[in-house]
Amino acid sequence: MARIEALLAEYWPHIFFALSLVLGTGAAVHAAMTKRDVRAAIAWVGVVVFSPMFGPLLYFVAGVNRVRRERVSQARDEAWSALAPVQDADVDVAPVAGPQFASLKTLGDRVSMFPLLGGNAVAPLDGGDEAYPAMLAAIRQAQRSIVLQTYIFDSDPVGREIAQALIDAHQRGVVVRVLIDAVGSTYSHPPIHRMLARGGVRTALFMSKVVGWRLPYANLRSHRKILVADARLALTGGMNIRAGFTRAHSGGRPARDAHFRLEGPVVWQLLGSFARDWQFTTGEDLNGHPALAPGFAPAGRVPARCVPSGPDRTMGSTHDMLLGALAVAQRRVRIQSPYFLPDQPLIGALATAARRGIEVDIVIPGANNLRLVNYAMTAQLDQVIRTGCRVWRAAGPFDHSKLMSVDGAWCYVGSSNLDPRSLRLNFELDVELYDPATARWVDERIGGLIAGARQETLETLAALPFAKRLRNKIIWLASPYL
Repeated sequence: MARIEALLAEYWPHIFFALSLVLGTGAAVHAAMTKRDVRAAIAWVGVVVFSPMFGPLLYFVAGVNRVRRERVSQARDEAWSALAPVQDADVDVAPVAGPQFASLKTLGDRVSMFPLLGGNAVAPLDGGDEAYPAMLAAIRQAQRSIVLQTYIFDSDPVGREIAQALIDAHQRGVVVRVLIDAVGSTYSHPPIHRMLARGGVRTALFMSKVVGWRLPYANLRSHRKILVADARLALTGGMNIRAGFTRAHSGGRPARDAHFRLEGPVVWQLLGSFARDWQFTTGEDLNGHPALAPGFAPAGRVPARCVPSGPDRTMGSTHDMLLGALAVAQRRVRIQSPYFLPDQPLIGALATAARRGIEVDIVIPGANNLRLVNYAMTAQLDQVIRTGCRVWRAAGPFDHSKLMSVDGAWCYVGSSNLDPRSLRLNFELDVELYDPATARWVDERIGGLIAGARQETLETLAALPFAKRLRNKIIWLASPYL
């Protein structure tokens, strides 16, 4: 031992150099071979080369942003083969939404793992005062199964009420599975998964292992929000489970969000997305579980499709859908996002739409819950404003909604923000709806915010003090990891 210590004391600079060379070379080669964006590849190679030891370690933790899930993907494809008879149906969206959307439907067929399915019913839920009672009703009425996936599940009055409803369902014999993101589970203490575990509910944390083989994926998160009861009724959208989104627990000024109640064949797609993540996390294959047998039936006339996206085989799915929707727009595009940091292709698509004469309105919060994100957003707004897009800062409490409508006939709702984290690092789940009624609800909700909003212009941005504009630009440089 003494001899080893003496050798280390004498030769540690050589050992450090050799280790840095090996790790740096490996990290630089990995970045060059796997990054799709040349700017990201150059940036990471620069970090690795100019920061010996620290650079490769940083890349190992924050730069590896793809999860290889081929085994689970194959299991997923087999698991939902029972849906094949429904998949054969070819939904014609032209009579419902308009002929320009036929090409968008084709894009979705090639981008999403799921087909567009007709026969669905959709009910928008505005805020926690509508969404949480709907969740509780679905849980309390379930007779066979409940699956729930979320990013944040707070241990507060609302969270504990929902957790107790899940425990009660388990105790009456309902099969219950709950999947919470490992990072999101830390937003409140004690974490709610302890209460669920004590109540016998099988609960897992997504990406909970930050050592061993999952260390490179510590920066990846599941942002999906799914609740499916008896494989027939689903709720999804942008809402986490937090008391601050209800009037009773926010002093009468709740944060806002939007969620959606779905019935029909699209519910099976939501369940399939959950099952894929559950198997990846726990190893349990839900395929063939008797409590999860299809319970859906045609419930309406809305064509709908789930679009999962994330740093695996589905990377870029939502990005492609947004580009396609902007390309087919003929009259109006309305977007609401709490964290609006689109990349250059999306900025170009927004600019092109505006220059074609499309009315493009973008609503962001006037009061943001993430100060650094707000700084970065502000630094980039001029890139869309100068091309003809209109940007509005909504008044009132923070609004967490993620909504998009095109021509009053198509809308995209779910968990995705328009920022680098959602589009490249998070596992997200959105739903496209070819439904004038829901699109009209989205239009009216965004229109109501615009009516009381403050418009950002090039003049208002230029009026900011230089120190603030410089601060915003510096924070903007780190926007991919905010």
